[in-house]
Amino acid sequence: MSKGKETKAKILQQAAELFNQQGYAGSSISDIMRVTGLQKGGIYNHFQSKDELALQAFDYAIACVSQHYIAALRNQRHAIARLHAIIAVFSNFADNPPIQGGCPLLNTAVESDDAHPALRERTQKAMNSWLHLIRRIIETGIEKGEIRSDVNADEITTIITATLEGAIMMSKLYGDSIYMQRAVNHLNQYIDHNF
Repeated sequence: MSKGKETKAKILQQAAELFNQQGYAGSSISDIMRVTGLQKGGIYNHFQSKDELALQAFDYAIACVSQHYIAALRNQRHAIARLHAIIAVFSNFADNPPIQGGCPLLNTAVESDDAHPALRERTQKAMNSWLHLIRRIIETGIEKGEIRSDVNADEITTIITATLEGAIMMSKLYGDSIYMQRAVNHLNQYIDHNF
């Protein structure tokens, strides 16, 4: 990797963590300079604007999260096992997030709601990808006879996502992973008894 690409990757990683902890609006260019150890020109040598950096840093954060899911799903073939694997990966995020500050999808969705349309659009795209992954696992499970045919894939996808994201928010808010543990236990039991 060239020195320039190495520097850009370092900026993305450090900016992703900064934005995930302080938010896009709460992070100034001075904050970015502080965490990267670079001057303004060094940052803008790789990114045209703070907006461009924010979008690419978000993509970097989502890629970090996705790597965990890809690894967990690699050896799981049965739909139920795949859903349990996703829940297990997410359960670790309360105490050991892949990006400091918690779930970048949740954090960015809340912050970009009305304030940053391009970041909101990027967040919706990432959420759509996440929803598609879960829905596809369920639909494939139904097709293979691993999940009951009367299970509503869209409904269960919403329940899993909302439960996990809510649990990460509560665990982060109260500094207590019991909320995530309760949500994980409930989802695993629900899947085992209703699918």
